[in-house]
Amino acid sequence: MHPLISFDGTIAETEIAGIAALSSASLYGKGVFTTITIAGGRPFLSEKHWRRLADNAAKLRIDLSEHDETRTKEAVEDLIAENRVKDGRARITFFDERPSGLWPFETNRNTSLLITTADQRPVPENFKLTISPYSVNSRSPLAGVKSCNYLEKMLALDEAQSRGF
Repeated sequence: MHPLISFDGTIAETEIAGIAALSSASLYGKGVFTTITIAGGRPFLSEKHWRRLADNAAKLRIDLSEHDETRTKEAVEDLIAENRVKDGRARITFFDERPSGLWPFETNRNTSLLITTADQRPVPENFKLTISPYSVNSRSPLAGVKSCNYLEKMLALDEAQSRGF
């Protein structure tokens, strides 16, 4: 990961980013994200990524009214310039900062925007594939949504790596 991030439009070092401990994002992983390729210092297919983010946010009832496509794209471009990224990737994440009915608290924030950049992940010359023993629930309300709750996918990855994949 590169040294600077953008959090709600402010570019700074990673330590400034923080979400409320009792927010739906922190307690339940309620958020959506996308990862965009950066080629020649520019985000690739940002309009398609925005449409998916907006659609996924709507499915999870995450309020994007404070964040529009133009300002989000400008924030991505600003961070790319600050981190001097020529070819790499950017992750755009919207966190639902509202309280849940189970853990109420006072807040004036609805949704936070975190943008990070990094180099491209190297593609190994050789790799092995396997089938996970964990099935995907295609009837889940999260099917097809790139939500911040990736625990099932991380467990599947850890299990595959434990077997040498």
